[in-house]
Amino acid sequence: MLHSSNVSSVDFALPFLPAHDYMDEVSDLGRKMKSVHRSFVLLLLTLLTTLTVIACNSTTTGSTDAALKVGSKDFTEAFILGEMYASVLENSGLKVERKLNLGGTPVAQAGLQSGQIDLYPEYTGTALLTVLKQPVNSDRKQVFETVSKSYKEKFNLVWLDPAPMNNTQALAMTQEGAKKYGIKTISDMVAKGSQLTIVSTPEFQSREDGLPGIKKVYGNFNLKKLIPVDAGLRYQALTKGEADVAEAFGTDGEIRAFNLVLLKDDKGLFPPYQVAPVVRQTALDAKPGIRDALNTLSPKLTDDTMRRLNYEVDAKKREPAEVAKEFLIQEGLLKKS
Repeated sequence: MLHSSNVSSVDFALPFLPAHDYMDEVSDLGRKMKSVHRSFVLLLLTLLTTLTVIACNSTTTGSTDAALKVGSKDFTEAFILGEMYASVLENSGLKVERKLNLGGTPVAQAGLQSGQIDLYPEYTGTALLTVLKQPVNSDRKQVFETVSKSYKEKFNLVWLDPAPMNNTQALAMTQEGAKKYGIKTISDMVAKGSQLTIVSTPEFQSREDGLPGIKKVYGNFNLKKLIPVDAGLRYQALTKGEADVAEAFGTDGEIRAFNLVLLKDDKGLFPPYQVAPVVRQTALDAKPGIRDALNTLSPKLTDDTMRRLNYEVDAKKREPAEVAKEFLIQEGLLKKS
């Protein structure tokens, strides 16, 4: 039988530590426990993030069940075209999410490359000059081949069929003004530049297909005056007689509405601005029906058609979606609901 005195003398007793060393040991233990806790939390957060990404990726356009994200830039014609693309795709049985009015070219292009959108309407001239930074070229076929090939190689993006419409840079005059000065071509305008006032957007003064390009191709000349204004005020200044010539774009609705004269680009300065759907290759792979649906629409989009539709929105203040739907029904591309 053991006595109590023997129990107290065995080596179960804790070693003696000075008070400050004991507190250090406790502190170290606490730090280690906190470190383990932080590591566990970080591991848990990493796991949750991974699961979230997997869940999101399961509904991207790589999946046949995911909605096709249709984008557009931030002006009237882009809104109308974006609505048309979305509507004909829906009519073909595809689920569509509209992401219209994104902003300018850099925003739309970045959205396409990152997968925020799957397609949007773009212009061949914009792709050539703004995105690819290539020299001006006025040959439609060459420009389309260049942008189509370069987009596929650089971005894995596909250009579908371009429309016949050409929303190119242009110069417009009233019928009366063109007769008064005897002007039919840009060469005629340059010859009489000192008598003429041009109204334009501020960018016209620096664009390669604006005033610097005109002077380079047609020869240096002086204007009586150049009035820079917001894009929406160009035609107001022209029709009120405040300017003789206005910077224009080929499918502006005002050209048709005011029966304006477009000066012939007789030396071939302005590049073509044909519009076409630009689509992510991954979206086409997942939904090959995109190609046929949008290529059926493209031949219908002529200069006169887009001028008329743009005018319905800009002058008559109708909604782009309403104008787009009405046109598609008239062309037999959409059933009347």
